[in-house]
Amino acid sequence: MKEQLEAIRSQALTSIAAAQDAAALEALRVQYLGKKGELTAVLKQMGKLSPEERPVMGQLANEVRSAVESAVESQSAVLAQKAMAQKLEDETLDVTIPGKKAAIGHKHPMYTVLDEIKEIFINMGFEIMDGPEIEQSDYNFTKLNTPDDHPAREWSDTFYLDEDSRTLLRTQTSPMQIRAMEEHGVPIRMISPGRVYRKDEVDATHSPMFHQIEGLVVDKGITMADLKGTLNAVIREIYGPDTVTRFRPHHFPFTEPSCEVDIQCHKCGGVGCPTCKGEGWIEVLGAGMVHPKVLRGCGVDPDVYSGYAFGMGLERLAMGQFKISDLRLIFENDIRFLEQF
Repeated sequence: MKEQLEAIRSQALTSIAAAQDAAALEALRVQYLGKKGELTAVLKQMGKLSPEERPVMGQLANEVRSAVESAVESQSAVLAQKAMAQKLEDETLDVTIPGKKAAIGHKHPMYTVLDEIKEIFINMGFEIMDGPEIEQSDYNFTKLNTPDDHPAREWSDTFYLDEDSRTLLRTQTSPMQIRAMEEHGVPIRMISPGRVYRKDEVDATHSPMFHQIEGLVVDKGITMADLKGTLNAVIREIYGPDTVTRFRPHHFPFTEPSCEVDIQCHKCGGVGCPTCKGEGWIEVLGAGMVHPKVLRGCGVDPDVYSGYAFGMGLERLAMGQFKISDLRLIFENDIRFLEQF
């Protein structure tokens, strides 16, 4: 039995010292010290020994167990130290290597223009107001003097939300004219930016969702000259003092007289190109003097007060300022495009 114990000690210590990882070390511990291990198997033979031999063999067996346990503990510490050293080596960072440049966000070109426009109008004494995108048909059409048979009311042009055409996604920011006069009275000077929705085909200058800026001024003695002067000042503040504008007669149900305002195409300089559809001009807004029926509907006497209103297409303003040739680029979130601004 003595020879068996010494052999177990020798083999165990050699194997434990050669263990390369924690799993192999645990397997050796079970092999020699487990309930079915080699040392346990030898100890089961103690009953066959004489009374004189038992104490001697018992002491030797304890020494072997203690030696194996110490070796396991020692090798475990060595393996843990090696694992930590390897982990530190794997995670080592060379602080002398140049770092990666962090991508810093910035304003979208459209919102850059919006902030500029807000600042321009605030400096001119305008207030900024906000209104609902889900609008009542009365505010979007009826109170703006739009006839029941007007094409803009058709389902082919407007996103209605119910079958009786009472609720819709607003097709313009013009309902804010009515809401502003009803809620704040006159005199008033305000702009209202926001999203609007129309069933337009997507192309270089049209989208089914886009942004408008509605403007309204109502006071005593307001004339068409005030409208032209204000819009020319705003457009030239945005595009530069040499910007060429054009006022064309037009018709809107809620203004009389009405006009559309164009700027000379920034892409071709008025010669004609795909961006301006060969016309040399790009429409940027519609405007006019507030219709007397609209004023009366809001409780304002048109014999005392007059006013003008306008609606700007924000995307088209951004296209003109940043020389963007296609409206779709504004909505596509292409990083290659946005990084240019």
